[in-house]
Amino acid sequence: MTEEIFVEVKNKKYIVRKDLRYTKTDEWARLEDGKVREGITDYAQKELRDIVGVELPEVGTIVKKGDSIGVLESVKATADYYAVVSGKIVEVNETLLEQPELLNEDPYREGWIVVIEPSDPKEFEELLTPEQYAELIKEKVEKGEH
Repeated sequence: MTEEIFVEVKNKKYIVRKDLRYTKTDEWARLEDGKVREGITDYAQKELRDIVGVELPEVGTIVKKGDSIGVLESVKATADYYAVVSGKIVEVNETLLEQPELLNEDPYREGWIVVIEPSDPKEFEELLTPEQYAELIKEKVEKGEH
């Protein structure tokens, strides 16, 4: 079982998994055999609410860390999601095209979005730790940022 940090702020609860790294724009990243699997965080999916659509990048696309690589559509808003590292997209979760609700139901497992083959492995180490991300969520909620 994966260890989790439960962040509770203003009567809201968010899960931050301890085996992942995070971005300030609410993506998670997991290193797997030299590649980086990416998705959106529990905080992000709760802010978006019911996700009804997703635009996926094409496999083979070269991306830079921080680039917008796709769009999530919810009943509330649309939101870009961003590359967690620079490199080449080697896999996309096409299941999300038919079942975008997986982003809400299981953001850290079945709701992954892309896998990137990093061009600079050091970028992964520069991502936020779970503890840093938990603090960031608290700050965002307390300031009313979304």
